Amino acid sequence: MARLHLFDLDGTLLHGTTAPVEISRQLGLEAETVALDREISAGLIGPPEYATRVYALWADLTETHVRVAFEGAPWLARIRDVWAEIRGQGDYCAVVSLSPSFFVERLTAWGAHAAYGSRFPAVPFTEPVDPAGVLSAAAKVRIADRLCEEFGVTRADCVAYGDSLSDKDLFGAVSVSVAVNADHHLAGLATHSYMGMDLWEAYELVRGSR
Repeated sequence: MARLHLFDLDGTLLHGTTAPVEISRQLGLEAETVALDREISAGLIGPPEYATRVYALWADLTETHVRVAFEGAPWLARIRDVWAEIRGQGDYCAVVSLSPSFFVERLTAWGAHAAYGSRFPAVPFTEPVDPAGVLSAAAKVRIADRLCEEFGVTRADCVAYGDSLSDKDLFGAVSVSVAVNADHHLAGLATHSYMGMDLWEAYELVRGSR
């Protein structure tokens, strides 16, 4: 039976940061977005309010800003190597993140079979963000279930990789999970735990198991 590897983005594939912070850095608005990250991490605001407020910060955002943010972000090492091996074994890999879809979806070019983020309008913005399209921890599980159906696997065939509160529901739904540079929200929930800068090393924790 094939396996489906489900990767979080912020704090997982990206080390010590989030896609919105990296995007905002290009506009000189890093501090404002770090403050928003702290609010959502503490449960003071939810994903729809976060999306609405970060959208307001990005009034001058261009496609060039997004590209430079993506290319210059602190990614874990060997992401593409991991995904190439997963594909070579006949398994599947997907990214599911609360970050904006226009950033997350770029990862399909690195080898992800699918990449889902919160739905934002195209850059540059000419319409508002729809809070109904913003993902949540529970939405990650729903997307995982849709991907299972698409790829012909079950939750028992899934491996989740994550670092924080937004991954808690998914870790509880799948059979195998890897906490990557994780915070206290995932304490005691993960099958495996990894601290470091190399995705291959995290992947090796589950590479030989079925």
